[in-house]
Amino acid sequence: MKKIFPSLGKVLPALCIAGMASLTWAQAIVSGGILTNQGGMTLYTFDRDTPNAGTSACAGDCAALWPPLLAQTGDKAKGDYSIIVRDDGKRQWAYKGKPLYTWSKDQKPGDKTGDGVNKVWHVAMP
Repeated sequence: MKKIFPSLGKVLPALCIAGMASLTWAQAIVSGGILTNQGGMTLYTFDRDTPNAGTSACAGDCAALWPPLLAQTGDKAKGDYSIIVRDDGKRQWAYKGKPLYTWSKDQKPGDKTGDGVNKVWHVAMP
């Protein structure tokens, strides 16, 4: 049987990948009802961050344990996602005005071991 669309096997995966990119935003995706980074690691919010303040209350040792979800050069805010400027000059993604972080003790995608730490860290929810 002759193949009607011989290059479809090459084009279709590329289209799927392009489509996935349009589903991601701000280096964050919704996975299993929570926000994760592109690698599937859980994202968190910090109660000491004031929503829409444009700053982060987590710096120094805090940021070493709770790495911020950094925005890349050229990234632009859109919808519920905004970009804040940290004290060190780096740009960080925020969701609904709350800066986003990962937790250094999460070992693999899907871990949520940071949820509830010191009663001030919470899994980021869409």
